[in-house]
Amino acid sequence: MAAASKKVVAPKKAAAPKRAAKKSAPAEAVAGKAASASSAPAKSTAKKTSASSAPAKATARKPRPTPAKKSAPVKKAAPAAVTPAKATPAKAAPVKAAPAKATSAKTTPTKVAPAKPPRNESHTALVRRARRINRELGEVYPYAHPELDFENPFQLVVATVLSAQTTDLRVNQTTPALFGKYPTPEDLAAANPEEVEEILRPTGFFRAKTKSVMGLSKALRDDFGGEVPGRLEDLVKLPGVGRKTAFVVLGNAFGRPGITVDTHFQRLVRRWQWTDATEPDKIEAIIGGLFPKSEWTMLSHHVIFHGRRICHARKPACGACPIAPLCPAYGEGETDPEKAQKLLKYEKGGFPGQRLNPPQSYLDAGGIPAPPLGATIPGASAPGASAPGASAPGAPAPASAAPAPGSPAREAG
Repeated sequence: MAAASKKVVAPKKAAAPKRAAKKSAPAEAVAGKAASASSAPAKSTAKKTSASSAPAKATARKPRPTPAKKSAPVKKAAPAAVTPAKATPAKAAPVKAAPAKATSAKTTPTKVAPAKPPRNESHTALVRRARRINRELGEVYPYAHPELDFENPFQLVVATVLSAQTTDLRVNQTTPALFGKYPTPEDLAAANPEEVEEILRPTGFFRAKTKSVMGLSKALRDDFGGEVPGRLEDLVKLPGVGRKTAFVVLGNAFGRPGITVDTHFQRLVRRWQWTDATEPDKIEAIIGGLFPKSEWTMLSHHVIFHGRRICHARKPACGACPIAPLCPAYGEGETDPEKAQKLLKYEKGGFPGQRLNPPQSYLDAGGIPAPPLGATIPGASAPGASAPGASAPGAPAPASAAPAPGSPAREAG
């Protein structure tokens, strides 16, 4: 019985390796299924080998993640690449600067008109823009006229010479006494210079002006039979008469077109970017090429009227300007409408003009005649509302009679 039991136990011991063999079947499959079933020690060795290889496999798996760990820094480097995203605030900096651009955009309309001409404006576009401005001014000032009182070409040429370095108002308040005493070139040529100086004293530079008006009177008497010539080349030969004075006389006394380039004209055509020239002769030639010759005289009146009433040299009334949408210089002056309204002069501000005897069209448009020298108008405090100084001692009161029908003054007005 003991032997039998030993025999029974022996197979059990042998079965154990078989079970182990079954368990190691995968290892045998890995080994190539070449090992014998009877080699238990080899199997156990294989087990150990497999056991030892298991950590090897584990170690083999570990190196695989290791590249992943090495690539992890690359992922960490990705934030470094995203670091430009941190630099995006630098890109956002222009966004912070954008308000500055918006601010400049807000200030641009106040300094520049919406219809600002391009830098490379063609000549055709310039002509169209200039003529449109003149048409607009013609609607604003349909009564534009020369603002010097005169009844004949002789009075006009003398008054124009006297208007240098002073206002037309002061000339108009002075010439009635002069022409009342010396009505013809012959009379003025033979006058006593001291008496003429005393009359012309309110106009300023009275000694130089006395020489000029007496000199041109002598030239008219000696060279032109006492008559004012109607040609440019003859007029500029008279003492004190330049191209500006000649064109005033030609356009308003003889009806011959001419451009009067005075200080107002020069200022405005430069503000409107019609030209950047500064010399009167060049300005005259350039502006003359933008308009038909038939419009030259009235163009001069429109521009000068606008310069005296609204587009002033120091404080332009931009907020009250009727051609503001067409003006490249809009914003150089006061843009607030209420404040700009207070800057308007003469009839635009409801005050007297510069002529003692203005044309009827001016009076019909609401214009107020200027007061004579030394007179005042109650309640008026604007330029031209009161005489800017006392009359010269012994000077007679100016005549107030309007020019006779058919006279050059009536026709020019």
